[in-house]
Amino acid sequence: MTLQQLEYFLAAVEHGTFSRAAEARHLAQPSLSEQVRRLEAELGVPLFERVGRRLVLTEAGRVLRPHAERVLAEAEAARSSVAEVRELRGGTASFGTWGSARYYFGVDLVAAFRRRHPDVRVRLVGQNSSEVVEAIHAGRLEAGAVALPIDDRGLEVRPVLRDELLYMSTDAERLRGEMTIERLAGAPLIFSDATWGADDPTRRQIAELAQRAGVRVEPQIDVEDPEAAVELAWRGLGDAIAGRGLLHALARRLPPALGWVPFAEPLYDTFAFVWRRGAHLTPGTRAFVALAEERIQALGRALERRPPRHRAPAP
Repeated sequence: MTLQQLEYFLAAVEHGTFSRAAEARHLAQPSLSEQVRRLEAELGVPLFERVGRRLVLTEAGRVLRPHAERVLAEAEAARSSVAEVRELRGGTASFGTWGSARYYFGVDLVAAFRRRHPDVRVRLVGQNSSEVVEAIHAGRLEAGAVALPIDDRGLEVRPVLRDELLYMSTDAERLRGEMTIERLAGAPLIFSDATWGADDPTRRQIAELAQRAGVRVEPQIDVEDPEAAVELAWRGLGDAIAGRGLLHALARRLPPALGWVPFAEPLYDTFAFVWRRGAHLTPGTRAFVALAEERIQALGRALERRPPRHRAPAP
């Protein structure tokens, strides 16, 4: 039994006659029908019977059909897996990220990927997790790194990092003790991801907590970039919320006047890799995901050591 015989058998099933099956595969009809006869001889049973001019499966043919389909699918998967090694000499790694991902992965991620795979193009897009998820659902992106929660219908979700959110201010009075959702509702807040607003995963977490507490949390200043929110906070224009990963990246630039405390009920941004369920990622994108996972796991280990969960602003 050969893969070719199984392929010709399924072609005859699909087209209903040997002649049509041979024509569809640009073969001579005797070549195709001879291979099917050899398959029948090996199995010891007829696979077709003629009804008028059409071929109809016998009971043995009906039993064989799903096995043949599965064998050919596995053979194609095996061929593809080998070809993927070769394809890393070309193609595109297509990946989406949330807005502040550069502080977690760093531009070094792209540089490192290009050093490993200099012939693979990189397409790195995204301003917010909601945008990335929409693009993956629509097929415009293969995969991405997002902050949870998201609409995960039809998606594979693999969490990779939990990043604690901290409350930042230059006002020492507002940093007395851990921040509560009730106190947060009365604070002068600066939020990032202005375009996505309530769809932003961090804002969704805060809104859910506020709803359970019977309070409303709204920013006085809305900006797009998380770094801009932190900078406005250290200038004393309001208070901001940011992950430890962002503070880690900005550590050398944060002035002593800016302090932070955790939340009494801890809040976390959970970051995850996502792609369409059952999708076969192209080799370039899969390699990019693997390298991004290496980088974010290294960051997770660094965050176990710094920055501190509390810092009082300098007088």
